[in-house]
Amino acid sequence: MKILAIFTCFNRKELTKRGMATLSENRDVTFDYVILDDNSSDGTREMLKQMRDDGTYQIESSEQMKKRPMQELFSLLTGVGANITYLETEGHLPVKICGRRNPKAGADQSKADGNPLQLPLDISKSTQFLSALLLISPMIPQGLDIHITSEKTDGSYIRITRKMLADAGVEVKYDGKNYRIDPNAVYQKKHYQIEPDVSAACYFYAAAAITGGRALVKHVHKDNSQGDMKFLDVLARMGCTVTEKADGIEVTGPAEDTLKGIEIDMNDFSDQALTLAAIAPFCNSDVHITHIGHIRGQECDRLHAMSEELTKRGITCTEEPDAITIKPGTPFPGIVSTYEDHRVAMSFALLGLKVDGIVIDNPSCCRKTFENYFDLLDQLSCKHM
Repeated sequence: MKILAIFTCFNRKELTKRGMATLSENRDVTFDYVILDDNSSDGTREMLKQMRDDGTYQIESSEQMKKRPMQELFSLLTGVGANITYLETEGHLPVKICGRRNPKAGADQSKADGNPLQLPLDISKSTQFLSALLLISPMIPQGLDIHITSEKTDGSYIRITRKMLADAGVEVKYDGKNYRIDPNAVYQKKHYQIEPDVSAACYFYAAAAITGGRALVKHVHKDNSQGDMKFLDVLARMGCTVTEKADGIEVTGPAEDTLKGIEIDMNDFSDQALTLAAIAPFCNSDVHITHIGHIRGQECDRLHAMSEELTKRGITCTEEPDAITIKPGTPFPGIVSTYEDHRVAMSFALLGLKVDGIVIDNPSCCRKTFENYFDLLDQLSCKHM
């Protein structure tokens, strides 16, 4: 049986609720058409992980998602036997995918000869491709050898993925360059405790930093494995007090006008580059953020977005190919463009805690990761006032 399946997904919760259960549980259904409309590489990765290898899928997307480079992921799918047809631009959505066991794919099933599947992978632009591949590795009976071809071979989110797999009974062998999953690996864990979203918590920690206030996020602890935990070390270096308590980590901001500038390599926790950029004008010296060139290819060109929006607010910035320097200053009021990017919206909302008249254009773009962010920020701001 073939049906037309259309999922217009605004956040990962909806993607899971409306799409994944159908894709993974209906074994007698072949889906012909999927629309992904949330500007989310995470959503794309989750969708592709769940697709059956004997199905045929056409994936459409929003205009912003069409701009995101996907060649590494499509090359991986081709490497495991899928057939990819590019419907517009090579290496980008939209595409049509025939699973490796679909006769239309024309894959040579004899390649599954018992030897581990060999795949090269460049993760210089995103480690998400490696995470996706590791997560589906137990579904590849002959095992998997992944040879990393880029200078970057590891990352915080890769370490999280490996730890999750180990907790679920799947060993990932890593020799500093290559990853191996042995044949017939099997997930063995039915229940998994998910850590709180540290990326989201950091906005409230940053709010405390610039207001001299206090923010405690429950269940965030120093043993959390997420890379954005490093942002707490950044805030400590800038003069904040970071305290671990029984119910979570608390950040207390320094006195007025004493938040320090900093020079920091944020390659391994680049989701917080926008957060640091948003609070940088309120520091007493320059903030220089380096090794973040890869964020130009995310939901928007985030490096240029931070420079553009701060400059529009009267803040002096120097934008480099993979770095930015931000001078102290008082931002002008006005409208902040979000570029349909949730992290731009959430980060630059922090300006409004210090400056009246900051308006966030299209705040609803936050729905895909933090639907009630502005409601919560408003509640906390009222309490602080």
